[in-house]
Formats: sequence, structure tokens, C-alpha cells
Amino acid sequence: MKKIIITQKAPAPIGPYSQAILSGNTLYTSGQIAINPKTGELVLSSIKAETKQVMENMKAVLAAAEMTFENVVKTSIFISDMHNFTEINSVYAEYFNKETAPARETVEVANLPKFVNVEISMIAVK
Repeated sequence: MKKIIITQKAPAPIGPYSQAILSGNTLYTSGQIAINPKTGELVLSSIKAETKQVMENMKAVLAAAEMTFENVVKTSIFISDMHNFTEINSVYAEYFNKETAPARETVEVANLPKFVNVEISMIAVK
């Protein structure tokens, strides 16, 4: 049985998908981009600000499922330019304990929704 997770503290989906699905004790999130949920506007002033908004959106989705970043076991990071990796990684690192950080892949892609620079999805377990 799956449970749809939705919160107004993260951007509403821009297509036919859910913010996250809880199946048993496992949470599968959709990718988050840097949309400010209060304004609906993209946060693109810098790659660090963009990544921070993505992580804050993900934090809200995790909270809606009664989880935190400590529950995350796997992340996928999609970036439009690998030259931004260091700055993205520095913001990402602020949200995880280095000793218990999840498994992860980072992939450069040709384009992302709304032509943003970074999108992140996660899998978390209670």
C-alpha cells in the first residue's frame, strides 16, 4: 500500500506526479528544484542559493513524512554543469552528518525542468 505525501511547504508538482510516496517504511521523493513554495518563483540568484532552496524543499517533504535527513539512505543529484559540483556539494554537505551521509550519485544532464541548474531526489527509510 502506498501513501501520497504532500505538503504546501514545498512546491506543488508541475506535472502528473506526487512530491513523495511512502511505501511501508520507505519514502521515495520526486526530484525537487529551486521553486520557492511561498512565491512560486525560481531561486536562481546563485548556484548556492539554488541548491539551498532545493534542500529546503526536500527538508519540507521529508518532514511531511515525519522524517529528517538522517533517514535518507540514497540521493540522486542531477546538475546541468559539472563545473558547479563543488558549490552544490558544499551546500548539500550542510544538511548531512559526514559519518552517516547517504549513498549518492551526481550526474550531469543536458537539461532539467524549467532549465534549472540542479535537481535532487531522495530515498529515506524510517
